Amino acid sequence: MHSIKGFSVKKFLETKTGKAIYVGCVTVTLSAVGSWAVLAHQDTPASKSTTAASATSKSSTRSATPDVHFAKEAAQGGMAEVKLGQLAQEKGSNDSVKSFGKRMVDDHSKAGDKLKEAASRESITLPNDLSAKDQATYDRLAKLNGAAFDRAYARDMVKDHETDIAAFQKEASAGKDESLKSFASETLPTLQDHLKQAKEMMKTLGGATAAKGAKETKSNSSSR
Repeated sequence: MHSIKGFSVKKFLETKTGKAIYVGCVTVTLSAVGSWAVLAHQDTPASKSTTAASATSKSSTRSATPDVHFAKEAAQGGMAEVKLGQLAQEKGSNDSVKSFGKRMVDDHSKAGDKLKEAASRESITLPNDLSAKDQATYDRLAKLNGAAFDRAYARDMVKDHETDIAAFQKEASAGKDESLKSFASETLPTLQDHLKQAKEMMKTLGGATAAKGAKETKSNSSSR
């Protein structure tokens, strides 16, 4: 040990005061080192947790965008049109209903494939099942037959396509995702033609129903 102007460090450390100071310094140093080690050990999991939370947040934000919402609703709506079109070919009693049903299956199947391609490019997962609302519509129509089915189906097709056209027009004009926006623009004219045909079908069925009713009335009058 060195001495400074008569002061001996060794002798000082041998005193009670010196020993106490020495032990205190060692304890503080070891505590500081231990605390740093704990913090360093905990830093990696915390960082991973923060990164994971950030990724989840970004994913949740993306899934809530109007573009993604449009894609998912369009996918479910398209599947519903296909299933209802198949039902129309099976249960429809009017040729216009059967013909319209076939077109729905063909056109919406093609549109569905295009939507899957656009969604795949943007890493969007589309639903594989009908929405609760569309399933309820299918179940209701499946219980009908003949003219009752024809009329109900025609009404639903007019209503559904009016709703679809509004959604597709909004995406085509205000969408932020170029792939989905392009899909909406390309599909819109087909949907507008569907609506036109659905209205003509409903008008035809109304005329056919009226004619049938008049014929039945005349037949009843003659039998009296």
